Amino acid sequence: MKTTLITGVSRGLGAEIAEQVINKNDAFVIGISRTFSDEVKCLAEKYPDNFMHIAFDLSDYENLKNIYWNTLKKIGQIESVIHNAAYAYDDLVSNANIQTLEYMYKVNVLSPIILTKYSIRDMLLNNIKGSIVFVTSISAHKGFKGLSMYASTKGALEAFSKNVAKEWGAKGIRSNCVCPGFMETEMSSNISSEMKMKIFNRTSLKKATDIKSVASSVAFLTSDESNSITGQTIIVDCGTI
Repeated sequence: MKTTLITGVSRGLGAEIAEQVINKNDAFVIGISRTFSDEVKCLAEKYPDNFMHIAFDLSDYENLKNIYWNTLKKIGQIESVIHNAAYAYDDLVSNANIQTLEYMYKVNVLSPIILTKYSIRDMLLNNIKGSIVFVTSISAHKGFKGLSMYASTKGALEAFSKNVAKEWGAKGIRSNCVCPGFMETEMSSNISSEMKMKIFNRTSLKKATDIKSVASSVAFLTSDESNSITGQTIIVDCGTI
């Protein structure tokens, strides 16, 4: 049974990714999030032999070395890493708050980079042909008012992933992104119905992106069926135009 590490499993997309990875890939999932939410509790109860939760605040990226080698590594040999955790700071850049901006970059960019560092070192040490997946955002490709700063973090991940794929492909380590469109999640719950309709109308399908469809794409990229796919960004967004 392969072990997959997933960040941001406490709700919505992260919990759905965990469930699909367990069911489709027959994997053991280590889920990281700050809180032990109802969704995490449900996963732990439903999959007692395939799921374990670790409480950790990913803004504390300086302690990732310790958490990886002294906790995560001891649970099982990690063969896939899914970077799903994200903090959304929505505002106009003219209102940028440096403290909030720094926090977002710690969670969305620095933490995934450092976690990837130790994951790859571990894969190389154990001759593992692993898979790394970054969940990004359509805002890195299409302009949305108030999302310039958030989009910059997701664009950084896509650039990072493509270069990781180039650096370590010869060792069989793959790196890809799944780029979702607008989803109905807790992160988007504060957006007005009028604004949501404007966003939906920018898509070919005129609806919100389905969470299960995004999660299925992520699970696929960590499976053996995708072993020839690397350096790519798979856009799952109902056809944003």
